[in-house]
Amino acid sequence: MTAPTQPAGGALPVGGPLPVAGAAEVRRAAVRLVRQEGRAVLAMLLLNGLAAAAGLGGPWLLGRIIDDVRGGAGAGHVDRLALGILGFALAQLLLGRFARYTAYRFGERTLARIREGFVERVLALPAPVGERAGAGDLMTRGTADVATVGTTLRAAGPEVSVALVQVVFILAAMLAISPLLGVCGLLCLSGIWFATRWYLRRAHAGYLAEGAAASEVAEVLGSTAAGARTVEALGLEERRIAAAAEAIERCRVTRIHTLRLRSVLFPVVDFSYVAPVAVVLLIGSALRGTGAVSIGAVVSCALYFWQLAEPLDKVMLWIDQIQRGHASFARVEGVGGIDAPAVTGGGRPADDRIDVVGVRYAYQGERDVLHGVDLTVRPGERLAVVGPSGAGKSTLGRLLAGADTPRTGQVTVGGVPVAELDPAQLRRHVVLVSQEHHVFLGTVRDNLRIAAPEATDQELQAVLAAVDVDWVDELPDGLDTALGAGGYRPDAQQAQQLALARVVLADPHTLILDEATSLLDPATARHTERSLAAVLKGRTVIAIAHRLHTAHDADRVAVMDGGRVTELGSHTELLAADGGYAALWRSWHGA
Repeated sequence: MTAPTQPAGGALPVGGPLPVAGAAEVRRAAVRLVRQEGRAVLAMLLLNGLAAAAGLGGPWLLGRIIDDVRGGAGAGHVDRLALGILGFALAQLLLGRFARYTAYRFGERTLARIREGFVERVLALPAPVGERAGAGDLMTRGTADVATVGTTLRAAGPEVSVALVQVVFILAAMLAISPLLGVCGLLCLSGIWFATRWYLRRAHAGYLAEGAAASEVAEVLGSTAAGARTVEALGLEERRIAAAAEAIERCRVTRIHTLRLRSVLFPVVDFSYVAPVAVVLLIGSALRGTGAVSIGAVVSCALYFWQLAEPLDKVMLWIDQIQRGHASFARVEGVGGIDAPAVTGGGRPADDRIDVVGVRYAYQGERDVLHGVDLTVRPGERLAVVGPSGAGKSTLGRLLAGADTPRTGQVTVGGVPVAELDPAQLRRHVVLVSQEHHVFLGTVRDNLRIAAPEATDQELQAVLAAVDVDWVDELPDGLDTALGAGGYRPDAQQAQQLALARVVLADPHTLILDEATSLLDPATARHTERSLAAVLKGRTVIAIAHRLHTAHDADRVAVMDGGRVTELGSHTELLAADGGYAALWRSWHGA
């Protein structure tokens, strides 16, 4: 089984998953994280080394006791050496405890950096990238993959680091006591080396495939749940169940593959623990007869090999988790490798004039939905964009807001192409408010201050009044009322009002309303739109709407049909022209 192929340069594959970071990128990211916690890493290594050194004292002293007793040593001498064994054991216990404590703190701090970095990279993704990737892949990387990395840092990393230091010290002690016995024992451990190499060559790709399959399951189940009403209305239940079953089966196959890898690795490792002890005892017994080694040296080496089984067992048990963590870390870091559209810093917009020149646009793998659109929006005017469903109104709104980039043609703000403005600069000029609104966990105040962190309570109250929000005053804690799980749950209409209030706080020069009041009842919507018009007086407002009273109140109306602007003028002018707009107006009034 092979890992999913990834595009070169971190580009997002069309219709495919998000990229996975390559080995070089993962190494650089890991080195960067270690450097940020350099002192903790040095302390961890030092404590682990001291703990491992303390662990060597017991077997060495036991060998001394055997040889000294054979040489006629008294009980007092043996008691002193026995106390030394106890002292070494206690020192190893304390040093090991502090080593693990240091390692766990390192893991938690590093995991916090990984989480924060992942959130920052996701928030920096261009909107089209996130939409094409799908919520399932992002959600799986941000939850399951980050959790796997966390487990590796908190447990696998510390345990393996302690175990590896112990292995090095134990092997060094064995070779120091008897190089011949040490080499013979090491040869018996070669099975672990070959089995581990075989496993590592296959595990990374297997776990990458498993992660991709898990993302697919999340995407299928999430999209089915989100569109449950549509599925039921169109009778798509069997088709969606079949799609989910296929995704789950692919996930099962990838998990079975990694399970088979483990089923080969661990039996070989278990056998390799016993073989060195038996070999050392047999060869040591033969050499003792020649006087090459003492019986104490044989016992010490046998105990060291027996002691070696514990840290090696930890390494092998956690190596699987490390492979999972490595694959998950590559998926998490891969989000940062997406090629974002280049921002060249084309300069400051001269004014708030928006020009659309020869714009064509097509969604991924589809035909053009906009066909050579030309439009100028003058600063301070209210422009209504109307037309039948599928005419391209929302697509045009996204292009005006810089959420998408034209296939050909250009959209400029104050003479500067939208593609050359960095997001922060663009948002100061243009803000898009769509039909989709989100209420964040936190208080009402928190939700509003997303747009203006320094806003006072008086300013927040004024903004709420401007968009006709009176329900906040009726909440038990007013602006301090918690929203979301465990708190007050706003309905769709209230969520839309909060979104509009955030827009007023952001105070952009140009506001694009894409059915932004569609969830309000007609009377409330009309009243809210008039209140917004009063608050945003002097600002440019582009309203994309099906309710034609919006067009009636606008300075100009752009009529779209089939991806083109077919009419442009005031409400009165278009009615007099008796074209498509006049037909829409008569139909809307039931004439």
